[in-house]
Parts: sequence; structure tokens; C-alpha cells
Amino acid sequence: MRKVTEPQTPTGIETDSPITQDRDNVSLAFLFWTFLKIGSVAFGGFMALISVVETIIVQRHKLLQHKEMLDGISLANLLPGPMAVNVVAFVGYRLRGPLGALVSATAVILPSFFLLLALSYLYFNYGQVPGVQKAFQGFIPAVAAIVLSVVWRMGQKTITGLPELVLAAIAATVMFLTPNEYKVYAPITLIALFALIGHRLFINKVGDNAGSETPGRPVSLKKLGITLALLGSLVALWFVPLPLERDSLLLLTLTFASMSLILFGGGFVFIPIIGSIVVLDYSWVTQQEFTDGIAMGQITPGPILISATFIGYKVADFTGALLATIAIFTPPAILMVTASQALDFIQRSRVTRAAMRGIHCGVIGMILVAAYVILKPALPTAELDVASIWPTALIFIASLIALLRFKLDVVWIIPAAGLFGYLFY
Repeated sequence: MRKVTEPQTPTGIETDSPITQDRDNVSLAFLFWTFLKIGSVAFGGFMALISVVETIIVQRHKLLQHKEMLDGISLANLLPGPMAVNVVAFVGYRLRGPLGALVSATAVILPSFFLLLALSYLYFNYGQVPGVQKAFQGFIPAVAAIVLSVVWRMGQKTITGLPELVLAAIAATVMFLTPNEYKVYAPITLIALFALIGHRLFINKVGDNAGSETPGRPVSLKKLGITLALLGSLVALWFVPLPLERDSLLLLTLTFASMSLILFGGGFVFIPIIGSIVVLDYSWVTQQEFTDGIAMGQITPGPILISATFIGYKVADFTGALLATIAIFTPPAILMVTASQALDFIQRSRVTRAAMRGIHCGVIGMILVAAYVILKPALPTAELDVASIWPTALIFIASLIALLRFKLDVVWIIPAAGLFGYLFY
């Protein structure tokens, strides 16, 4: 891709790190290969995958700005569906439109899909899954370091004064102290609250301008309306009993597709909903099989909702796995792209940009807490001693130094951490 000169920033527009690559020259092959690699190492859940995306797309290739990534994360917290894949679809859309969203989202899911497909085959044919827990323990501190490095980089761009620092600290404190049974509501509540606060605090700090420093793609209100109508019809199917055979591929596909649009709050919130349907209503898997499928989804890279692959495989082998996976990820990604088009339009408003500035501060605080949540399982629950903590501490510190001081690629850090965990845990 050729380099272009640094874009001129209109008067009154907030600046960010310059885009040094021409977005129009970003090929679909580049998106596919980049997100395929990201999907192969993105262990640790939503924020871990997003942190890897930010490191590669924003920090290394400078194809997006930090502010745009924060916009995508904010939208993902507001919309239903698997948040990590939704953000990837957002990035792909910003770079190459709807086709870029499709290629990026597909590529990031493929490694987890094929790995879980292999594990499902072993599980249902041999009754056991090869152990990978020791390597996974090594991933955890490395992933926490990646997330923390992203907080540092984004914070340097977003936290520019005392008001921004206070907002980020409030968001982190609320997320940390919120009881587990209410955590599903915390992100949406914080985003709404920080939008109001951002409007009050920053409305006089954003300039008047009819455009944006990162103009979006043309918006077709007719296409937006048709897309939303189709997705609304799909949601309606959730409430309508379908006269289909229990093991039919159409029922499997429509069930996962309609469920995907009522998921708010991330994959872990979805577990009891999907469990009641696939275990109790349709008996596609037993309770033990469902639990094992969720566990396998957690030890693979990518989103936990890849567990749909396991369930689909039980119903109809490879075809069932493929259709269930497509159904669980596609409708929310389409909604994300639709919302991204609307975001391009509404961000021309001075009021909206002030609100988004407040939301960005809240997102920084939430990501900071995510680093702790990811690291927590690797910390000893009993009395602290050097023998139990040194592998975790060494991986965490070494990863952080490699990321911040030496700018080492996460593609090397994650496998190295897994190998170290396999040898020393």
C-alpha cells in the first residue's frame, strides 16, 4: 500500500494519530490475512481480541485512529450480538465497506471454527478432548498485558485533562464494584450516562463543523430501512413457534439467528438463554454436553459464542456446525454495519461528538477493568507465595515490556506465553 501525506484537519476538529496508509488501497486479501492471524491468537475474550485488533490495525498499520476504535467499541456495547466480532465488522466496514466487514468477520472466526470443529469430532467420537489447560494458563497474563498496553496507548490520546481522567476513573470504579448479577447492565448504563456528561462537559470544546476528519461512506436511508426491517422480522421469529422438525437445518439456523439479536451484554450472558433452548426445548445436546461445549469455546481463541459450532455439529455434523456458526454471528454483524452507517451521519453533529468524547473516557475505564478480570484466574486464590506467582508475574511483565518498550507483535507474544505456560505451570 502506498503512503499518502498526512490528511489536513479541518478547523475545530479534534485531532488523533494521523492515518499514514490510504484506506482505499487496503485490499480484501490484506484484511483476510490480517484478521485470520488475529483470530488465531486472540485468547481471552472480547477485550483481548479488541486489544489485538487495536495493536495491529491502529498502532502498527495506522489504518484507523484510536477515536474510531473507541467508536466501534462503544457501538458494540450498545448493540446485541458477540461484541468482539461486531467490532471487527466495524473495522472492516470502515476500511472497505460492507465487503470488508464480511471478509474481516469471517477471517477472525475461521481459526476458532476449525479448531472447535476438530475438538467436537474428537469429543463425540472418542469422548475426550486433548488437554490444553496448561498452555491456556500461560495465555492469560500475556493477554492481560496486551489489554493494559492498549489502555496506555488509548489513554494517551483520550485522557487529555483532569475531567477525562476523572470520568475514566469513575467508569473503572463502577465496573469493578458492580456485583456480578448486575454487570450485564453496567456497560450500557455507563455509556448512556457518560454521553450525557460528555455533552455537558465538552460541548464548548468541540468545534463547529459540518464534516468529519474521517468521513464515512454514503448513507442510503432506503437501504438502512430495508435492513432494519429484515432484522426486525428475524427477531420476531424468536417469539413465534416454528412448525419444523426438531433436527431440521432450517430450525437450527433460524433459532441461532433470532437468538443472536436478543443478546445484550456479551457471550457469558447468552449462556443461560442458549442453554434453555438447546438443552430443554429442542434436546439438541445434553446438559453435560452443553457444559463441555461452553468450556471448549473458552479454551479456543475468539468469541465464546463459537460454542454454537459444537452444538451444530451434534445436530448435523459439519453442515450443522457451519450453519449454526453463520447464524449466530451474521445478523448482529449486519446490524453493526447498519449502525456504523448511521454513526457516520450523526457524528457530523457537534452535540454527538461532545457526547462521544465522554463515552470514550468511560470505555477507557472499562477496558482497564477488563485487564484485571482477565488476569484474575491466573492469580493464586490461597496464600500468596513466590512459587505459585512467579510464572504469571514473569509472563505478564515480560509481555508488557515487549509491547510497550520493544513494540513486539502480539502474534509472537501469545504463542511464546502459551509455550512457557505449558512448560512451567
